[in-house]
Amino acid sequence: GSALSCVLSGFRGDSGAYRAMEPRLVGPGPYRATRLWNETIELFREGMPLRRHRSLFKNYECCFKASEAVDWLHKLLRCNQNFGPEVTRNQTIQLLKKFLKNHVIEDIKGRWGKEDFEDDGHFYRFPPSSPLKPYPTRSPYRKEVIKFPDWNIPEAGTSQEHIPVKPLMMNSEMWFKRHSIAIGEVPACRLVHRQDLTQANIEERWKSMTLSHLQKVLGLDSLEEILDTKLVNPKHIIHNVYNVNKQGIVILEDKTKELPHWVLSAMKCLANWPSCSDLKQPTYLGFERDVFKTIADYYGQMKEPLLTFYLFDVFVSVLGLLQKNKKAIEALRVSCLLLPPENRKKLQLLMKMMARISLNKDLPPLCDTAGTRTLMVQAFSRCILCSRDEVDLDELLAAKLVTFLMDNCQEILNVPSSLQTVIEEHVVHLRRVQIKYADADTDTTLPVPSFCRQISTDEFEYQRVNGSQEPLAALLEEITMNKEISVKDKKKKLKQFQKSYPEVYKERFPTPESEAVLFPEKNKQKPQLLMWALKKPFQPFQRTRSFRM
Repeated sequence: GSALSCVLSGFRGDSGAYRAMEPRLVGPGPYRATRLWNETIELFREGMPLRRHRSLFKNYECCFKASEAVDWLHKLLRCNQNFGPEVTRNQTIQLLKKFLKNHVIEDIKGRWGKEDFEDDGHFYRFPPSSPLKPYPTRSPYRKEVIKFPDWNIPEAGTSQEHIPVKPLMMNSEMWFKRHSIAIGEVPACRLVHRQDLTQANIEERWKSMTLSHLQKVLGLDSLEEILDTKLVNPKHIIHNVYNVNKQGIVILEDKTKELPHWVLSAMKCLANWPSCSDLKQPTYLGFERDVFKTIADYYGQMKEPLLTFYLFDVFVSVLGLLQKNKKAIEALRVSCLLLPPENRKKLQLLMKMMARISLNKDLPPLCDTAGTRTLMVQAFSRCILCSRDEVDLDELLAAKLVTFLMDNCQEILNVPSSLQTVIEEHVVHLRRVQIKYADADTDTTLPVPSFCRQISTDEFEYQRVNGSQEPLAALLEEITMNKEISVKDKKKKLKQFQKSYPEVYKERFPTPESEAVLFPEKNKQKPQLLMWALKKPFQPFQRTRSFRM
C-alpha cells in the first residue's frame, strides 16, 4: 500500500512540477513575503517527485535525495516570476536549510530543526503536514491621515477683505471693450488672504503627497499594512530632493555620516579600474580582490540595511511590480526618497559602483566560483534589504531587488521631477490670495492632492487646447449668430477675434469659403449694353479718302 501511494505521489509530483512552473505573480500588498513563503512550500510539496530509496540495507518509501531536491527546487525558483533566473544553486541550498529548520522537510529518521542540509546523497522526506507561516497577528499600522487646513474658517493672522461686486451680464460687446472672456453672472466675492505657511505646513504637504503618490503607483487602497507612516520623516524627503550635487548624489550636512575616505577610495578604484586615480600603492596579484573584500566587509558590518527595517514591506511590495518595468521604477524612485539622507547616499554610491564593475570587461575576475554580476548581488544583497524579523525568503527577495536596482540605478536613484513639480506647484497655490465666492459651501480653490496617469505630450496639448478654448469657441459662435449687429461691425469683431485667437478662429472657419457663407454676396445685375453696341461691334478708326493729300 505504501509503495503504491509513493508511486502515485511521484506521478503527482511530475505533473505538479509542470503546473508549478506556470507564471504566478504575487502582487504588491501586505505580508507579501509570508505569502511567497507559503506558496513556495505548497508548490514544493505538491511537485517534488517522491520515490523508494534504499539506505543501509533498508528501504525508505516516498523520499528524495538532497541533490534531487536542490535540482528540482532550483528549477522551480528560476522559472517562477516572483524570483527569476538570477537565483543561484547556493541560494536554493540556503532555502532548503531553512525548510529543514522549520520542519518543512525532515530526514528519513524524522530529525529536523537544524540547518545542516547539504547538496549530497542524504535522504529526506516530507512530514505529514508542513507548517505554513501564519500571517502576523500584530495590529495593523494606525492609518495616519494628514488633514489639510480648512481655509473657510478665519484664523488668527488671516484677513478677509469684503469686496462688493454688482452682478452684471457679460456679453460679447462688453467682452471686446474689457478684453474678458467671462460670460454670465458674476456673484459677490471676497479676497481670502491665506495664512503664511510654516515649515511644518510645507513638510506635511511633502509627506502626504509623496505617500499618496506611492500608494497610487502600488495600486493599494491603503499603505497602513505595509508602512507605519508615523516613522516617515518629511525632512528626509525634502533633503533628498533639494540637497544634491550635479550627479544627483545627496549632499550630507553632517559630515560624520559620510563614507570613510578609505572606503570611498576603494570604491573609486574598482569602479574606474584600471584607471585608479586614488591608488598610491603598487598593485600585486589579487590586489583587486582584496580591495573588493574591504568594501564588502564595510557594508556587511552595518547594523541596519540601507533600505532600513521599517521600509522592508514597502520594497517587498514593489517586487510585485517588476513585470511592469516603468511602474516598478517609479515606485522605487518614490520609496527611496523616504530613506535617511545618509542611507540614500551610501546606496547611490554602492549601486553606481556595482553597475560599473558588472560592465567593466577590463577588471580581472573577483571570484573563481561566480561571475562578477552574480558576485555583486551575493555580496551586497543583505546589506541593502533584509527584515528585522529574519524572513525566510530574505535572500531571494533581496537578490531580485538588488538585481533590478543595479540594472536601473540611474533612473531609480534620481529625484522624480514630476512629483517634485506637482508638490511645488501645490505649495505655491496655497500661498496665493484666493477669491472666495458667496454661498460657496467649500473652498474650491484648494485642490485635493491627487495623481493621475502619465499622458503623452500630444495628449496633453490636446487637452490643454480643448479645455481652455471652449469658452472662446462659445464666444465666437455668439458673435457669428448675432443678428442685432451690422455686417460691418460683425466683420470688425471677427477680424479682431481672428487676430487674438487664430487657432480658435481657424477651427470654426477652416477655409475662406466657410467664412464667406456668413456674408453672402448680393446678386447685382449688370447694366444692359446699348442696343447699337450689340448690333455693331467696336471698330478702330480708319482713314477715309477725304483725308488724302
